[in-house]
Amino acid sequence: MNKPVVIIGAGPAGLSAAIELKRRGIDKVIVVEREAESGGIPRHSHHQGFGIRDLHRTLTGPRYAERLTADALKAGVTLHLSATADLDPQQLVVSITSASGIEHHDAAAVLITTGARERPRPARLVAGDRPAGVFTTGQLQQWVAAGRPIGSRALVVGAEHVSYSAVLSLRHAGVKVVALATELSRPQSLTGVAPFVHQVLRVPTWVNTRVTGINGHSRVASVMLEDTKSSKQRQLDVDTIVFSADWIPDHELARRSSVAIDPASLGPASDYFGRTNRPGIYAAGNVLHPVETADRCALNARRIATAIASDLGLGRDSGLSLGVEVEAPIAWVWPNRIIVSRPTETLLRLSQFSEAKFVTASQGGQRIGEAKLRHGIPGQHLKLSTSLLRDIDPNRGVVRFALDA
Repeated sequence: MNKPVVIIGAGPAGLSAAIELKRRGIDKVIVVEREAESGGIPRHSHHQGFGIRDLHRTLTGPRYAERLTADALKAGVTLHLSATADLDPQQLVVSITSASGIEHHDAAAVLITTGARERPRPARLVAGDRPAGVFTTGQLQQWVAAGRPIGSRALVVGAEHVSYSAVLSLRHAGVKVVALATELSRPQSLTGVAPFVHQVLRVPTWVNTRVTGINGHSRVASVMLEDTKSSKQRQLDVDTIVFSADWIPDHELARRSSVAIDPASLGPASDYFGRTNRPGIYAAGNVLHPVETADRCALNARRIATAIASDLGLGRDSGLSLGVEVEAPIAWVWPNRIIVSRPTETLLRLSQFSEAKFVTASQGGQRIGEAKLRHGIPGQHLKLSTSLLRDIDPNRGVVRFALDA
């Protein structure tokens, strides 16, 4: 095979996929990254905990990013940094633009691993002034890594796993974290994380709490908080506010490339092996369904890279696949293209806490399977077995997922 496999995005998913493709015998693998450094978000996260599932060790974010980059280069992957990629909407032609000029590649396959981003303050419709001192977690971590001044007293908005990562980044920068605030009735992170942060780091999590306004001219001076149950408001004096979580896939490239977008996850609609509606175009990592940890994204990308290598070697077609729909409070399910001949495990995420006991799958109003719901926590994915789809019917069309008490 003389044509390259082009990967767009050099975070944990993109680098891990590149390494796996080389291991599977793909001769030419090109990775394109718009940033000046590879490694993605982990390179700005100085706390431990990266690499547990994929590398079977715990590393700091920068060390994890360095390790994946080094392994990719050692494997012979071509890495383009400070470069952008455009994909022809009809052909597998990738145009790479950098300071060196523009080059075009007729690709054997393209893998989109552009990740996800947090919605900033304007997208969350928080009223008030527009002062300095307002961050997302990603921006905060970049500033901390660069040694730029952050502030002295901070409020973190959100109580997902990444919200607690923001607490660690603020502490690393010498900023006092007053609290985390979430509109939900309890934290969404892993069991034990919130109590640890509260008891050991002395940072409480305020539930049922909404940020309604930001005050300040040149710098944040205070924020307005509202109790979602009583509607009572109060003012909190802080000079820094970090909006965490509330993710959206970086799907602009996929949209421009005529890749179908799942209306629930807002990521590229794909099957279990990352195949999209466009033959030869795959997706992996957090662009599919935000947001998972770096090591989970790496493992997902490895599996999809294995599928790419197999598809290229065998000329395999994905076969008949069916779309999916979800009912609230299900936020999304993945895969959102189900291979009829080979149903696989299903990942599911909720938009709110739920006491439902079962997840059901149906076609044309007829139930085809159900699975027990172990817990209903937004911000954490649930893994459901293949038995949920054991009676799928290729003639009944879309599969609909719902909760059942």
